[in-house]
Amino acid sequence: MRLSATTTLLAIFLLASAAPTTTALPAAEVENGMVFGGQWTPANVTAATTTNLSDLTAVVEVYTATWCENCVDVEHALEEVQEAGHLQQYHIHRAIGETQDPFGSEEIDQRWWDKYGVNPPPGVVFNGTMKKVGSVADDGTLVNEFTNLAQRNLDLGGGSTAFSWTPLTDTSGTVGWTLDIDQQHLENATLNVSVWIVEAAADFEEGTNGLGTYPHIVHRMMGVGDALQGTAVIDLPAAFDDNDLEIHLIYEIMPVAPEEPAQPTETEEESEDTPALSMFSSILVVSLAVAFSRRDRPSR
Repeated sequence: MRLSATTTLLAIFLLASAAPTTTALPAAEVENGMVFGGQWTPANVTAATTTNLSDLTAVVEVYTATWCENCVDVEHALEEVQEAGHLQQYHIHRAIGETQDPFGSEEIDQRWWDKYGVNPPPGVVFNGTMKKVGSVADDGTLVNEFTNLAQRNLDLGGGSTAFSWTPLTDTSGTVGWTLDIDQQHLENATLNVSVWIVEAAADFEEGTNGLGTYPHIVHRMMGVGDALQGTAVIDLPAAFDDNDLEIHLIYEIMPVAPEEPAQPTETEEESEDTPALSMFSSILVVSLAVAFSRRDRPSR
């Protein structure tokens, strides 16, 4: 009887030890500049807005896929924080090596890899500066954690951003922007102005995570220059379904990596030493010649 009880307890212990555990991963800093902006309008509407930089909500990039079940928890929490007015979502669907998700772009997926590193969905980046991987909260609930991350201050100062959009045809339009920002943010950094084309929502019943309708889909990211003010003509991609494309203005400020001082090559070092060696050789030759000439001179 005792042996049987001991065996049972041991089996329970082993089963408990083998059970999968989920560990919360805290958000980590991303040292690759910052992303901000987020002014937008439906693509078929003429619009012009000016917003103080201090009033901008967080730009939140969400790495997701239609088969990713724990992405649903993340997206529902983000939706709640967005409804509270703290952030604007941009869903980047997995594309590289993807066979099930129809919404992704390999170019946009590659940008995620290059800028934020390779990770499975879900992943969430706030203003390009803080990255959260996984769906387990490190700070109470996901809603609490996402709210705190969205409210981190970028210290952009008292400037403003102006955004305008004028449709030209059903598939094109002109975007305009003016960024008034403290120049200290642009020291040793580059500014990239881009337009993100977003589909408000698309239906895909084949998605195995059960959402059915997928929101905030980023179809294209188009760079329009590095000037603080300008305009550009934009051609629109096709929507997955319906007529619900949106035009979003995004700024990225990225640090310029300091240039490493050029190290002299072995050939250059040798050439730099050559004049000194030549001078030494010349002096030695002259000294030897004088010594021999004195030795060979007949004595009187």
